Amino acid sequence: MNSSEFRRRGKEMTDFVADYLDGIEGRQVYPDVQPGYLRSLVPSTAPEEPDTFEDIINDVERIIMPGVTHWHSPYFFAYFPSANSYPAMLAGMLCGAIGCIGFSWAASPACTELETVMMDWLGKMLKLPEAFLAGEAGEGGGVIQGSASEATLMALLAARTKVTRRLQAASPGLTQGAIMDKLVAYSSDQVVATLGTTSCCSFDSLLEVGPICNKEDMWLHIDAAYAGSSFICPEFRHLLNGVEFADSFNFNPHKWMLVNFDCSAMWVKKRTDLIGAFKLDPVYLKHSHQDSGLITDYRHWQLPLGRRFRSLKMWFVFRMYGVKGLQAYIRKHVQLAHEFEHLLHQDPRFEICAEVTLGLVCFRLKGSNKLNEALLERINGTQKIHLVPCHLRDKFVLRFAICSRTVESAHVRLAWEHISQLASDLLGAEKE
Repeated sequence: MNSSEFRRRGKEMTDFVADYLDGIEGRQVYPDVQPGYLRSLVPSTAPEEPDTFEDIINDVERIIMPGVTHWHSPYFFAYFPSANSYPAMLAGMLCGAIGCIGFSWAASPACTELETVMMDWLGKMLKLPEAFLAGEAGEGGGVIQGSASEATLMALLAARTKVTRRLQAASPGLTQGAIMDKLVAYSSDQVVATLGTTSCCSFDSLLEVGPICNKEDMWLHIDAAYAGSSFICPEFRHLLNGVEFADSFNFNPHKWMLVNFDCSAMWVKKRTDLIGAFKLDPVYLKHSHQDSGLITDYRHWQLPLGRRFRSLKMWFVFRMYGVKGLQAYIRKHVQLAHEFEHLLHQDPRFEICAEVTLGLVCFRLKGSNKLNEALLERINGTQKIHLVPCHLRDKFVLRFAICSRTVESAHVRLAWEHISQLASDLLGAEKE
């Protein structure tokens, strides 16, 4: 494929993507396929001769789409949002075209420097304490990780390295193995200090946990994977109070801030704590500016060596939506969640199982776990909407998460009518 064909096929692909997203409401949200469906639809080996672009595109609809769960359907209410926006997709194209592997500043200065600036932009949007920002001479700073899980692991390993070195300095006779035997990590059943848990979007009290961690000289990592995006809204910023006690903080713009996956934002108060755990300097990666104090080599901030130009997605989205546009998007989702909550309150057969703070509603039929398992099976079995469950204090609970960029009040009301009717059918069948 040469550049002229790429221009033509690129326009066709843009139309295909736009048509897919414009028509996604008409697609069945959850696929009706069995495990292994795809293998019988494709050859057992790669083609010896090239296939045509037309054949490939035709096979996308014939082979791929039947097995796709349509995360961006306005009838997808499962898990949490997976961000999707046209500016981010355009930035993704540019990222792919530039194709740099930004493990060091020298590998592509713009890749490194834009990331540092975008993480400062985002930190200021959240009103993070100054200590978390890189600025021009700060000790902290931000980095884009692949996921909140990666960020949590990075924080854990950095904390382990920091305390090990501190104890070895205080007691040189201690071996690393002896120290490791005594290290303790504290967590709840939701893992670390969490703002917006996956199950029910609950919030740990940082103002209680934080001072204890600081007093005991323990590393405090905060995971706000889903909820973190909402903190750019002044009315939700109080949920982040206490972040000043943390050593590291993370949330996922790729969930609720219109920046397509993957883009997990992580900040540390002292970047030397992170770099000290992961510094890697083989001679082939050295460059003349690395000891200048003026640049960042992000390979020291992450597990992989290579990294993509992911900050382009943030740059495009932040500029094309603006802070006010992002705030409006989040507020709309929260309002729709409260609308669904209001509909539930009107039906005495149902109960709400956790406070509705952001865009998640946890609910169930009053009755047994078995009854609610049967209701969820009917909901997902009809494939008109898609939900997933959780367990809260031994209760089987249904989660209704506002996810799609295009979801409107009409979709929420149709989803409620569908759930209500299935509940009536289920309760009627139980009485027979």
